[in-house]
Amino acid sequence: MTVKKNSRMLPRARELRRDMTPQERKLWYLFLRKYPVKIYKQRIIDSFVVDFYCASAKLVIELDGPQHDTEQGKVYDAERSACLARYGLEVIRFTSSEIDTGFHAVCRKIHTVIQERQGVTP
Repeated sequence: MTVKKNSRMLPRARELRRDMTPQERKLWYLFLRKYPVKIYKQRIIDSFVVDFYCASAKLVIELDGPQHDTEQGKVYDAERSACLARYGLEVIRFTSSEIDTGFHAVCRKIHTVIQERQGVTP
């Protein structure tokens, strides 16, 4: 299925690109920006803006702050993940604290999932 893009979300996506969290900035500038496979930041998919998107691996990478720990946040994330799954996308989530305290483990996990989704044996 072709991934749809709601163009009304474009101003919000631009705002999020400009105002990344410190953890998003760290992951982008120290790992994802120069990754050998193209990864987009703050990409519009359907009516959502995802943190990072690797089209070739059909992978969405989300960094979750404390708002995702609320009951409302968990319900929203589940609905969002279900919508993205309809496009054949896998969503992997990391907390902000995982970026702060386990950055290299997060990078290894992302690398492994991309390779697996692309059919490359690590």
